[in-house]
Amino acid sequence: MGRRHLTAKQRTFLEYIRDFVRENGIWPTYRELTEYFGFASPNSVTQNLVALEKKGYVRRDRLGFELVRINDDDAATAFGIPIRGIISAGALQEAVDADLGNITLETIFPRLDRMFAIKVSGRSMVDAGIDDGDYVLLVDEDISNGGIGAVLYNGETSLKRIYRQKNGLRLEPANEEYDDIVIQPDVFEEVQVLGRYVGHVDGSGIYRR
Repeated sequence: MGRRHLTAKQRTFLEYIRDFVRENGIWPTYRELTEYFGFASPNSVTQNLVALEKKGYVRRDRLGFELVRINDDDAATAFGIPIRGIISAGALQEAVDADLGNITLETIFPRLDRMFAIKVSGRSMVDAGIDDGDYVLLVDEDISNGGIGAVLYNGETSLKRIYRQKNGLRLEPANEEYDDIVIQPDVFEEVQVLGRYVGHVDGSGIYRR
C-alpha cells in the first residue's frame, strides 16, 4: 500500500505513537492516547488509527495495530528533516548536539492543508523565476492586488500577476515577450481565483515566495 499525505493532526498522532514505542518498547494503550490528546472518547483513537491504516502507516492483525516500518527514503516524507542541534552564528561556540524534532512541510508551509500544486506550461512568468515545467504552489485564498496567482475564466486558466481594474482584471506576465491579458466579464460570467502563489518547485528544489 502506498503512503498518502497525512494531516497535521494525523502526523502528530503518529509521531507520538512512534516516540512512545521507541522509548517504552510497547504500544500506548487506548486510555493513554485518549488522555494525552484530550479526546472525548476512545472512539477518536480508533478513527485516527483507521485513517493511518488506510494511508499505509500502521497495519492491523488479530492482536491489534502495529507500526509499519519506514525505510530511509520514506522517513523524510513521513516525519520531516531532523534538527540535530544548535550552531552559533556569532562567535565560535561549542556545538550543541540535541534532538530538536523535525522540520516538516507544515513548518515550511503553515497553510499546508489549503495548498495544492499545478504544473506550469509556458514561459510567461520566467522573470518571476517560474519556468516551463515547474510546479507552482498555490494556497486556496484570495490574491492581493498585484500578487501572483492562478485564475479560471471561461474554461481557461492562467498564472499571472493580477491587478484589479474597474471593470475586471488585468493579468500581467513576467516576460516582456508576452502581452497583458485583460478580462472584462459580462454580467453572467465569473472569474474564479484558483489560488495565491506561495512558491514553486523546480529541478533545484523548493522556492518560497
